[in-house]
Amino acid sequence: MDTVTLVCGTRPELIKLAPLVRLLGSRAVVVYTGQHYDRTMYELIRRDLAEPGRFHEFALGGARRGAQLGRAVKAVDDVLAAHRTAAVVVQGDTTSALAGALAANANDVPLVHVEAGLRSFDRAMPEEHNRVAIDHLADLCCAPTPLNRANLLAENIPADRVRVTGNTVVEALAAARPGPEAEAAVLAAHGLRRDHYAVATIHRPENVDDPVNLETVLRELAALPLTVVLPLHPRTAKRVHDFGLGALLGDLHVVEPRAYPEFLALAAGAAVVVSDSGGIQEEASVLKRPVVVVRRSTERPEIEGTFGTLVPPGPRIGAEVGRWLDDVAGHRARLATVPSPYGTGSPALRIATALEELVDQRPGALLPVG
Repeated sequence: MDTVTLVCGTRPELIKLAPLVRLLGSRAVVVYTGQHYDRTMYELIRRDLAEPGRFHEFALGGARRGAQLGRAVKAVDDVLAAHRTAAVVVQGDTTSALAGALAANANDVPLVHVEAGLRSFDRAMPEEHNRVAIDHLADLCCAPTPLNRANLLAENIPADRVRVTGNTVVEALAAARPGPEAEAAVLAAHGLRRDHYAVATIHRPENVDDPVNLETVLRELAALPLTVVLPLHPRTAKRVHDFGLGALLGDLHVVEPRAYPEFLALAAGAAVVVSDSGGIQEEASVLKRPVVVVRRSTERPEIEGTFGTLVPPGPRIGAEVGRWLDDVAGHRARLATVPSPYGTGSPALRIATALEELVDQRPGALLPVG
């Protein structure tokens, strides 16, 4: 039976592809490029990933983007040359996703893009170029929302190459989220009370590679009128050290990056989340928590005005957090009634079904669907 090759290189990709890996089982071949080269962060998620049929691991992190892309294309190309595969699946907009798309194209293997059609319309964002290129190379674009589908059709991608599937984050989160007692234990271990703290994650280059922006964000977080839990991304930690900003961490509850279940427990119990992560914008809508998005643009406008607010580095961070703190219990109750725009049920099953049709297999021939 032909395999399906899933290419990823970052923690979010591993998390979001995990439901599809579970569905495919022994037919799944995972190629992990090692684009995120922090070993601890990788091991935290790798231990929770369902075991695929084969797992090819490379250590391609740490290089400049162009060099990393070239090395990743070669790594994926070598795997595709060694093993027959029915399709290549890539997720999102990373360098690794683009490498997988290019290698699939070079080997004339059908390409499936999970999380297709996201657009920030911000050409200063490297990921925007990646996601556009991948979508136009893909034989199947799995769009999480109708807005994403509309973006693809506006770029003249044929409708028969597009499926609205929802986002696999909804089932990845459901599978990983601890139960109420375990969530309470996580909070207790950190000395936290539900709804009396915030969680912040900051790692994007626009925020951490600019010393002024990084200092501004850290000062805004430290000035918030409640405990701020900051899982410190390795990139952010390095920039804090390089720019001599270590003293600004003193007023924050800084922790090492957490395993995914523990992070979900922290986010679920928070009064508000402050982040520049795309994935956390989605997760907030599933956890029903508000998120203040510290970025100049977002490719996930579906949550704006409900779960999320987009703000630049600066005093609007404190202002928007304050708005969510005026009635924490009331906001929690209201958001609990708002559906996530990223779907329900099993997006992975919808993707798998569409994948079967793409490779012209009968239902159940490629994997047990339904």
